[in-house]
Amino acid sequence: MRTDTPSPAPHAADTHDMIRVQGARENNLKDVSIEIPKRRLTVFTGVSGSGKSSLVFGTIAAESQRLINETYSTFVQGFMPTLARPEVDVLDGLTTAIIVDQERMGGNPRSTVGTATDANAMLRILFSRLGQPHIGSAQAFSFNVASISGAGAVTIERGGQTTKERRSFTITGGMCPRCEGIGSVTDFDLSALYDDSKSLNEGALTIPGYSVDGWYGRIFSGCGFFDPDKPIRKFTKKELHDLLYKEPTKIKVEGINLTYEGLIPKIQKSFLAKDVDAMQPHIRAFVERAITFTTCPDCDGTRLNDTARSSKIAGISIADACAMQISDLADWVRALDEPSVAPLLTALGATLDSFVKIGLGYLSLNRPSGTLSGGEAQRTKMIRHLGSSLTDVTYVFDEPTIGLHPHDIQRMNELLLQLRNKGNTVLVVEHKPETIAIADHVVDLGPGAGTAGGEVVFEGTVEGLRASGTRTGSHLDDRARLKPSVRTPSGRLEVRGADTHNLQNVDVDIPLGVLTVVTGVAGSGKSSLIHGSVSGRDGVVTVDQGAIRGSRRSNPATYTGLLDPIRKAFAKVNGVKPALFSANSEGACPACNGAGVIYTDLAMMAGVATTCEECEGKRFQASVLEYHLGGRDISEVLAMSVNEAEEFFGDGEARTPAAHKILDRLADVGLGYLTLGQPLTTLSGGERQRLKLATQMATTGGVYVLDEPTTGLHLADVEHLLALLDRLVDSGKSVIVIEHHQAVMAHADWIIDLGPGAGHDGGRIVFEGTPADLVAARATLTGEHLAAYVGD
Repeated sequence: MRTDTPSPAPHAADTHDMIRVQGARENNLKDVSIEIPKRRLTVFTGVSGSGKSSLVFGTIAAESQRLINETYSTFVQGFMPTLARPEVDVLDGLTTAIIVDQERMGGNPRSTVGTATDANAMLRILFSRLGQPHIGSAQAFSFNVASISGAGAVTIERGGQTTKERRSFTITGGMCPRCEGIGSVTDFDLSALYDDSKSLNEGALTIPGYSVDGWYGRIFSGCGFFDPDKPIRKFTKKELHDLLYKEPTKIKVEGINLTYEGLIPKIQKSFLAKDVDAMQPHIRAFVERAITFTTCPDCDGTRLNDTARSSKIAGISIADACAMQISDLADWVRALDEPSVAPLLTALGATLDSFVKIGLGYLSLNRPSGTLSGGEAQRTKMIRHLGSSLTDVTYVFDEPTIGLHPHDIQRMNELLLQLRNKGNTVLVVEHKPETIAIADHVVDLGPGAGTAGGEVVFEGTVEGLRASGTRTGSHLDDRARLKPSVRTPSGRLEVRGADTHNLQNVDVDIPLGVLTVVTGVAGSGKSSLIHGSVSGRDGVVTVDQGAIRGSRRSNPATYTGLLDPIRKAFAKVNGVKPALFSANSEGACPACNGAGVIYTDLAMMAGVATTCEECEGKRFQASVLEYHLGGRDISEVLAMSVNEAEEFFGDGEARTPAAHKILDRLADVGLGYLTLGQPLTTLSGGERQRLKLATQMATTGGVYVLDEPTTGLHLADVEHLLALLDRLVDSGKSVIVIEHHQAVMAHADWIIDLGPGAGHDGGRIVFEGTPADLVAARATLTGEHLAAYVGD
């Protein structure tokens, strides 16, 4: 007789344990259907461009966010970004998605690590309660609030009577009045603004966009404050002051009412209000040439006025606290014993401890957020989620190990598992074998990139992936070997007394004519050394991970300059103007202005992009498509992949050496699968960096600096990258790579290892030599991990 009771049938609410995707067709996905287990860690892998981000970010996370936005009232939705429904048949079992991506944090010059994570807000409240002398509320410690006072008569209505009363008000802010809370002041090199030997009508102004024929030129010529035909060096003091500093003044030019303003306030408003990195290249070059940024002498770069810096807790002002390394600041906060603000101290301590736990204890709260690398920005965004009480949400990560030394990857893995163990679904797009190894479930996309990808080639466990024979599976256990012999340097690049950020007066000789890898734990000072002491020199070409700035009209053909020789070839063969073959110029379809699609704004609902009926998405006028080169029209050429175009322009009637040379470089960096007309906005981070590299390879620099070029690269593609680096070195170039990937370290001719730790525990050279010597010594963290990797 059985005594055990049969297990009850599962509750209906517990049966929804899968996220089901059916018929996903976003970007290059080919009708993908998969089931992803909830409350598990799922890693999506596959070659760069295989469709991982399209599936995870463009489909699952995008639909989750769109559905959440739809729960708000239409009034609120009108203020939110409108999200289009992804191309998918069925999405079932979605939970709230929290996206933690690699996008660099805001470029606002006032944004710091402290303001981006709420740590500054808590510090300001702490100082407003405990600081001595007491100077006011929390806003008295804020560098975003200016001090204002005023008085005057106000009209008040009471009981049907209108009376006037005198009122005065005072706002006590912490902003430094000299630099307006930015921490640096600008000085203008006037010789870069104009050529004083010329008159305005002769084109004296050398500021981008201020040509004689443009609006600005006409305003300056017709304002009447000075003679536009007189050379600037002959201007009187008043005329020069009016040209450079005049306050906004109403004027009439050619019958039109306009506002005239001096050059310097105009430049400050138009150029300097933006972050330098967010500018177009030609404007950035002008700003760097014409304007010097120096630390504000009044606040010494702290952004705060004297009053805010005078209030202290235990001898420390808020400026001192923000300048401390976060790990030290956490110890200082813990040492404060003040029952009246105990909950605040606990919350602030927990936030600062999260920084340390996530491996960012080496930062300081006053570090501008625009200077964080992609990996640091992603980990900073993670901080607010680590202590969260939310469960049953979906966390979506985009290569969280970017910028992490092998020593730090273990810590990141623990954080991902910690999020999963709280009952959350964790989706990770990743290439590193160390993170793939901890997955509960793996989805491998491929088999190739671009149009050759977009299919699920494997779904299951990590062991199953190893045995699957897919490109990821077969390369998962790849281990690079140390090179049997290394190249001999042809010279050296001397760095003396480098002290940028945490560097401790570093002297180092970087060998030339070889492949040099600069490595070390995150925050050890690698980027500070190379970008601070090497990048600005003559003949040095730097290819970083920054986003490519371009609209949805920009594509690989326009960005690399490939379209110019193609347009000229079309024009020459057909005997017409090159401008006809530009979708942004004369050849554009008039219905969609050369965009290929027509965007319809539906207010609070998602906007709709429909293919233009007149040009059928080809972007050009019908008459332009009648001109052919080698039997193809311009829209067919833009629809080609790089590999196809390389063949097309290589020989025959369409032979165009200038175009072929650029296509060769694109294929060299592993972008053969991209189509020439693909919008830049759809490229992944790794693709963007390789596109920049292909463009920069045309320059005549002798030294190339690459910042983590393996970012976003599949294990199989790392071999191609190493072959490309070898070709660059063999052609006589010197290549300096900031990198954590052990395969690149093993392939180096020379390694410079910084450390031993991060922040003030780093900033020193702990090893210089060949990879074989580093492995033999095992004296540093890098040496230990490299030895384990190559199996020595």
